[in-house]
Amino acid sequence: MSSPEQTAKELGIVFPELKPGYLNLCAKAGNLYFTSGHVSDIKGKLGRDLTVEQGYAAARECLVKILQSVHHVHGTLDGLRCVKLLGCVNSTLDFTDQHLVVNGASDLVHQLFGKETDGYHARSALGFASLPTGPAVEVEAIFEIKS
Repeated sequence: MSSPEQTAKELGIVFPELKPGYLNLCAKAGNLYFTSGHVSDIKGKLGRDLTVEQGYAAARECLVKILQSVHHVHGTLDGLRCVKLLGCVNSTLDFTDQHLVVNGASDLVHQLFGKETDGYHARSALGFASLPTGPAVEVEAIFEIKS
C-alpha cells in the first residue's frame, strides 16, 4: 500500500515552495494543523453557473491547495490524519447538493489517507449566498500529527 505522499505524487499533485502571505495558510497548535480556507480557481455559483461535477472539481482543487499548505509546514503528507473538513459552496438559494460538491475534497482525502483509516473525517458542507472573490468553493481542514 502506498503512503499518502507517494499516492499524491502518483496522482500528479506537486508541492511547490510557498511564500508567506497576509495570513497563515496552515497554523500548528499542539499536534494539530488548522488550515485557512483555500478557494478554487473555478469561479461561479452552483445551481446557476456550474454543475455539481464542476463544483466537485472545484472542491478537489481546494483540497490540493490545502495539501500543498500542509506539506509546506509538515514536510510530507505521511504521518497525518485528516480530522475535519469544512466545505463552503457558493450556491443559489434553492441548490441543495452542497454535500455532493464537497465530496470532491472528501474523496481525495479518502484516496490519499484511506477511507476507513486516517482519511475517515468529520465534515460539514454548507451553502453560501456568496464567497469573497467569487470562487465556487472554499474548503478548510484540520489534520492531526499521528504519534
